[in-house]
Parts: sequence; structure tokens; C-alpha cells
Amino acid sequence: MRYLPAVIVDIVFVLIFAAIGRASHDENPAGFLLTAWPFLIAVVLGHLLAALLPGRPRRPWSVLWGTVVWVVTVAGGMLIRVLSGDTAEVPFIIVATIVLGVFLVGWRAITALLRRRRTASDERDDAIAPGDENSHDLPR
Repeated sequence: MRYLPAVIVDIVFVLIFAAIGRASHDENPAGFLLTAWPFLIAVVLGHLLAALLPGRPRRPWSVLWGTVVWVVTVAGGMLIRVLSGDTAEVPFIIVATIVLGVFLVGWRAITALLRRRRTASDERDDAIAPGDENSHDLPR
């Protein structure tokens, strides 16, 4: 299943977000699942929604896919928190939105940048073949 690696990476980042948040408030980091569970449900729902959108992004590692997952994770996670009796104070919403955006969209943006660089490098290498008039410019 081509979606699974992206789902796993996103779940790991949600868990990291929850652990860092608990540790930054001097709460027991071992209880990070109490903070993470609404966002874990929402991140899976985000992937399902991205997969079902008409004209959806085709790759789960694309920035557009990650943006859908990010928005659903933040909105859905906050909604689930509130419906379960927990709080969603404005500062928490702001921090969660920023951190989860960096995590869920950030790794995809870095991946896209690295792929673009690798593709450009491969194209340059293919453009200069051995025996080409420019091959004397290449380091030996």
C-alpha cells in the first residue's frame, strides 16, 4: 500500500508533537498518548479525506496531500479534544497549528526539494555524455 509510509511518518510526527508538548509543560511525557489520541484519529481521517477528494493529489508524500492532512489533523484533533471534554485554548490551537504544519507539510516540502535537486542533477549528468564536446570541462 503506497499510502502506508506517509501515514506512519505522520503518526510519528504527531506522537513527537504530543511528547514535546507534554515535556514543555513539565507534564509526564509518558502520558503523551493522552494528548496525542485525538490528533492520531484526525491524521488518519486526513489521509482518508485526501485519498477520496476528487482531483486529489496523487501522491501521499506531496505537499498538497500534506496540506490536506495538516488541516484535517488540526481541526479534527481540536474538535475531538473538545467533544471528549478536554480543552482547546487559543495558545494551544496556535502552537498546534504551527508545529503540526511544520511537521506534516515540512517533511514533504523537504522531500520535494530533494527530489527536484536529484532530478536536475540526473538530467545534467545525462546531458553530458562521454565523448561530448563539453566533456573536457568535467572533473576527472
